[in-house]
Amino acid sequence: MAVNKKRRKRSIFDSIASKKTLHKNLEFTAVEQYKLLRANLSFTLPEDVRCPIIGVTSSMRGEGKSTTAINLSYVLAESGKRVLLIDGDLRIPSVAKKMDLKSSPGLTDLLMGYESQQMSTFKSTILENWYIMPSGDLPPNPSELLGSHRMESILKIASDIFDYIIVDLPPVNVVSDALAISNLITGVIVVVREDYTEKKELEACYRQLRLSNVNVLGCVMNESESSGGTRGKYKRYSKYYKKYYTSTTHSNNG
Repeated sequence: MAVNKKRRKRSIFDSIASKKTLHKNLEFTAVEQYKLLRANLSFTLPEDVRCPIIGVTSSMRGEGKSTTAINLSYVLAESGKRVLLIDGDLRIPSVAKKMDLKSSPGLTDLLMGYESQQMSTFKSTILENWYIMPSGDLPPNPSELLGSHRMESILKIASDIFDYIIVDLPPVNVVSDALAISNLITGVIVVVREDYTEKKELEACYRQLRLSNVNVLGCVMNESESSGGTRGKYKRYSKYYKKYYTSTTHSNNG
Protein backbone atom coordinates (compact mmCIF):
# COMPACT_ATOMS: atom_id res chain seq x y z
CA MET A 1 0.00 0.00 0.00
CA ALA A 2 2.81 2.41 0.90
CA VAL A 3 4.50 1.76 -2.44
CA ASN A 4 1.29 2.43 -4.37
CA LYS A 5 0.76 5.64 -2.43
CA LYS A 6 4.25 6.82 -3.31
CA ARG A 7 3.70 5.93 -6.96
CA ARG A 8 0.45 7.90 -7.04
CA LYS A 9 2.12 10.89 -5.42
CA ARG A 10 5.00 10.70 -7.86
CA SER A 11 2.58 10.50 -10.81
CA ILE A 12 0.77 13.61 -9.64
CA PHE A 13 4.09 15.37 -9.11
CA ASP A 14 5.37 14.48 -12.58
CA SER A 15 2.16 15.64 -14.26
CA ILE A 16 2.40 19.14 -12.80
CA ALA A 17 6.16 19.54 -12.74
CA SER A 18 6.32 21.03 -16.22
CA LYS A 19 3.87 23.75 -15.15
CA LYS A 20 6.21 24.92 -12.42
CA THR A 21 8.86 26.43 -14.62
CA LEU A 22 9.45 30.17 -14.84
CA HIS A 23 8.11 32.80 -12.50
CA LYS A 24 4.70 33.13 -14.18
CA ASN A 25 3.73 29.62 -13.06
CA LEU A 26 5.20 29.75 -9.57
CA GLU A 27 3.82 30.93 -6.27
CA PHE A 28 5.32 34.12 -4.90
CA THR A 29 7.20 32.25 -2.17
CA ALA A 30 8.81 29.92 -4.71
CA VAL A 31 9.93 32.85 -6.86
CA GLU A 32 11.52 34.48 -3.84
CA GLN A 33 13.31 31.27 -2.89
CA TYR A 34 14.87 30.98 -6.33
CA LYS A 35 16.04 34.56 -5.99
CA LEU A 36 17.48 33.64 -2.60
CA LEU A 37 19.28 30.71 -4.22
CA ARG A 38 20.69 33.14 -6.79
CA ALA A 39 21.95 35.37 -4.01
CA ASN A 40 23.43 32.47 -2.04
CA LEU A 41 25.48 31.39 -5.04
CA SER A 42 27.47 34.60 -4.83
CA PHE A 43 28.73 33.47 -1.42
CA THR A 44 29.51 29.87 -2.35
CA LEU A 45 31.14 30.25 -5.76
CA PRO A 46 34.90 30.83 -6.01
CA GLU A 47 35.66 34.50 -6.61
CA ASP A 48 38.30 33.79 -9.25
CA VAL A 49 35.90 31.97 -11.61
CA ARG A 50 34.63 34.30 -14.32
CA CYS A 51 31.92 31.99 -15.63
CA PRO A 52 30.78 29.40 -13.06
CA ILE A 53 29.63 26.09 -14.53
CA ILE A 54 27.01 24.72 -12.15
CA GLY A 55 25.65 21.19 -12.34
CA VAL A 56 22.20 20.45 -10.93
CA THR A 57 21.62 16.86 -9.88
CA SER A 58 19.83 14.68 -7.32
CA SER A 59 20.13 11.27 -5.74
CA MET A 60 17.20 9.68 -7.57
CA ARG A 61 14.58 10.43 -10.22
CA GLY A 62 11.55 12.59 -9.53
CA GLU A 63 13.14 15.11 -7.18
CA GLY A 64 12.74 18.13 -9.46
CA LYS A 65 16.32 18.71 -10.60
CA SER A 66 15.39 19.74 -14.16
CA THR A 67 12.77 22.23 -13.02
CA THR A 68 15.28 23.63 -10.54
CA ALA A 69 17.91 23.99 -13.26
CA ILE A 70 15.45 25.81 -15.52
CA ASN A 71 14.25 28.19 -12.84
CA LEU A 72 17.72 28.90 -11.50
CA SER A 73 19.02 29.74 -14.97
CA TYR A 74 15.98 31.93 -15.54
CA VAL A 75 16.40 34.05 -12.40
CA LEU A 76 20.10 34.46 -13.18
CA ALA A 77 19.25 35.69 -16.67
CA GLU A 78 16.48 37.86 -15.28
CA SER A 79 19.08 39.67 -13.17
CA GLY A 80 20.90 40.72 -16.33
CA LYS A 81 23.45 37.92 -16.55
CA ARG A 82 24.13 36.12 -19.81
CA VAL A 83 23.15 32.51 -19.04
CA LEU A 84 23.34 29.20 -20.89
CA LEU A 85 21.19 26.28 -19.72
CA ILE A 86 22.41 22.90 -20.99
CA ASP A 87 20.36 19.72 -20.79
CA GLY A 88 23.15 17.32 -19.86
CA ASP A 89 20.77 14.47 -19.09
CA LEU A 90 21.47 12.47 -22.23
CA ARG A 91 19.38 9.52 -21.06
CA ILE A 92 16.01 10.95 -20.02
CA PRO A 93 16.16 14.64 -21.02
CA SER A 94 13.25 16.89 -20.06
CA VAL A 95 14.32 20.51 -20.51
CA ALA A 96 13.07 20.72 -24.11
CA LYS A 97 9.73 19.20 -23.15
CA LYS A 98 9.27 21.51 -20.17
CA MET A 99 10.16 24.54 -22.29
CA ASP A 100 8.16 23.38 -25.32
CA LEU A 101 11.26 23.28 -27.53
CA LYS A 102 12.57 20.83 -30.11
CA SER A 103 15.09 18.42 -28.59
CA SER A 104 17.44 18.74 -31.57
CA PRO A 105 19.75 20.37 -32.47
CA GLY A 106 21.33 20.24 -29.06
CA LEU A 107 24.30 19.19 -26.98
CA THR A 108 24.95 15.91 -28.78
CA ASP A 109 25.19 17.74 -32.10
CA LEU A 110 28.06 19.80 -30.71
CA LEU A 111 29.63 16.75 -29.08
CA MET A 112 29.59 14.93 -32.42
CA GLY A 113 31.47 17.84 -34.00
CA TYR A 114 28.77 19.55 -35.99
CA GLU A 115 30.37 22.98 -36.00
CA SER A 116 27.50 24.52 -37.95
CA GLN A 117 25.55 24.78 -34.71
CA GLN A 118 26.17 28.25 -33.28
CA MET A 119 25.18 29.47 -29.83
CA SER A 120 22.66 31.79 -31.46
CA THR A 121 20.70 28.64 -32.34
CA PHE A 122 19.83 28.21 -28.67
CA LYS A 123 18.77 31.77 -27.90
CA SER A 124 15.54 31.90 -25.90
CA THR A 125 12.58 33.96 -27.04
CA ILE A 126 11.68 34.64 -23.41
CA LEU A 127 14.73 36.62 -22.29
CA GLU A 128 17.29 38.30 -24.52
CA ASN A 129 20.26 36.94 -22.56
CA TRP A 130 18.93 33.43 -21.82
CA TYR A 131 20.10 30.53 -23.99
CA ILE A 132 18.72 26.99 -23.74
CA MET A 133 20.63 24.06 -25.25
CA PRO A 134 18.50 20.87 -25.42
CA SER A 135 20.03 17.41 -25.20
CA GLY A 136 19.91 16.61 -28.91
CA ASP A 137 19.51 13.03 -30.09
CA LEU A 138 20.25 10.49 -27.38
CA PRO A 139 23.68 8.80 -27.77
CA PRO A 140 24.66 5.23 -26.81
CA ASN A 141 27.53 6.46 -24.60
CA PRO A 142 26.38 9.56 -22.65
CA SER A 143 28.82 9.17 -19.76
CA GLU A 144 31.84 9.05 -22.07
CA LEU A 145 30.61 12.05 -24.04
CA LEU A 146 30.01 14.20 -20.97
CA GLY A 147 33.51 13.55 -19.68
CA SER A 148 35.19 13.93 -23.06
CA HIS A 149 37.70 16.49 -24.31
CA ARG A 150 35.02 17.62 -26.73
CA MET A 151 32.72 18.50 -23.83
CA GLU A 152 35.57 20.34 -22.16
CA SER A 153 36.12 22.33 -25.35
CA ILE A 154 32.42 23.22 -25.63
CA LEU A 155 32.31 24.46 -22.04
CA LYS A 156 35.52 26.43 -22.51
CA ILE A 157 34.13 28.22 -25.57
CA ALA A 158 30.81 28.87 -23.81
CA SER A 159 32.63 30.22 -20.75
CA ASP A 160 34.05 33.02 -22.89
CA ILE A 161 30.54 34.02 -23.96
CA PHE A 162 28.36 33.58 -20.87
CA ASP A 163 28.35 34.71 -17.24
CA TYR A 164 26.81 31.45 -15.97
CA ILE A 165 26.38 27.95 -17.37
CA ILE A 166 23.80 25.69 -15.73
CA VAL A 167 23.93 21.97 -16.59
CA ASP A 168 21.02 19.67 -15.81
CA LEU A 169 22.57 16.29 -14.95
CA PRO A 170 21.15 12.78 -14.33
CA PRO A 171 20.70 11.53 -10.75
CA VAL A 172 23.97 10.46 -9.11
CA ASN A 173 22.71 7.11 -7.84
CA VAL A 174 21.22 6.04 -11.18
CA VAL A 175 24.13 6.57 -13.59
CA SER A 176 27.69 7.89 -13.40
CA ASP A 177 27.19 10.78 -15.84
CA ALA A 178 27.19 13.52 -13.20
CA LEU A 179 30.48 12.19 -11.81
CA ALA A 180 32.02 11.90 -15.29
CA ILE A 181 31.66 15.63 -15.87
CA SER A 182 32.57 16.67 -12.34
CA ASN A 183 36.12 17.76 -13.18
CA LEU A 184 34.78 20.13 -15.86
CA ILE A 185 32.35 22.07 -13.66
CA THR A 186 32.70 24.52 -10.79
CA GLY A 187 30.39 22.59 -8.50
CA VAL A 188 26.97 20.98 -8.13
CA ILE A 189 23.68 21.74 -6.46
CA VAL A 190 21.88 18.70 -5.06
CA VAL A 191 18.08 18.72 -5.25
CA VAL A 192 16.08 16.99 -2.51
CA ARG A 193 12.32 16.51 -2.49
CA GLU A 194 10.57 16.56 0.83
CA ASP A 195 8.69 13.41 1.86
CA TYR A 196 10.03 11.64 -1.23
CA THR A 197 13.82 11.43 -1.12
CA GLU A 198 14.98 8.36 0.75
CA LYS A 199 17.67 8.86 3.37
CA LYS A 200 19.74 5.94 2.17
CA GLU A 201 19.66 7.32 -1.38
CA LEU A 202 20.76 10.78 -0.24
CA GLU A 203 23.52 9.29 1.88
CA ALA A 204 24.77 7.23 -1.08
CA CYS A 205 24.61 10.31 -3.32
CA TYR A 206 26.84 12.36 -1.05
CA ARG A 207 29.20 9.45 -0.59
CA GLN A 208 29.67 9.24 -4.35
CA LEU A 209 30.15 13.00 -4.65
CA ARG A 210 32.69 13.02 -1.86
CA LEU A 211 34.67 10.11 -3.32
CA SER A 212 34.78 11.92 -6.67
CA ASN A 213 35.94 15.17 -5.00
CA VAL A 214 32.92 17.05 -6.32
CA ASN A 215 32.43 20.55 -4.97
CA VAL A 216 28.90 20.60 -3.52
CA LEU A 217 27.72 24.21 -3.64
CA GLY A 218 24.46 23.66 -1.81
CA CYS A 219 21.18 21.84 -1.52
CA VAL A 220 17.68 22.78 -2.67
CA MET A 221 14.61 21.35 -0.95
CA ASN A 222 11.66 20.89 -3.33
CA GLU A 223 7.99 20.50 -2.44
CA SER A 224 8.55 21.92 1.04
CA GLU A 225 5.57 23.31 2.90
CA SER A 226 5.36 27.03 3.61
CA SER A 227 4.53 26.46 7.27
CA GLY A 228 7.03 26.46 10.07
CA GLY A 229 6.73 22.69 10.31
CA THR A 230 8.89 22.32 7.25
CA ARG A 231 12.08 23.01 9.14
CA GLY A 232 11.37 20.14 11.50
CA LYS A 233 10.94 17.73 8.62
CA TYR A 234 14.05 19.10 6.97
CA LYS A 235 16.15 17.98 9.95
CA ARG A 236 15.54 14.35 9.03
CA TYR A 237 17.81 14.78 6.01
CA SER A 238 20.35 17.16 7.45
CA LYS A 239 22.70 14.68 9.13
CA TYR A 240 23.50 13.09 5.77
CA TYR A 241 24.74 16.24 4.10
CA LYS A 242 25.07 19.10 6.57
CA LYS A 243 28.87 18.88 6.56
CA TYR A 244 29.10 18.84 2.78
CA TYR A 245 27.34 22.03 1.71
CA THR A 246 27.56 25.71 2.51
CA SER A 247 24.10 27.04 1.66
CA THR A 248 20.54 25.75 1.61
CA THR A 249 17.42 27.05 -0.10
CA HIS A 250 13.87 25.79 0.25
CA SER A 251 11.45 25.87 -2.68
CA ASN A 252 7.81 24.84 -2.72
CA ASN A 253 7.86 23.55 -6.26
CA GLY A 254 9.10 20.53 -8.17
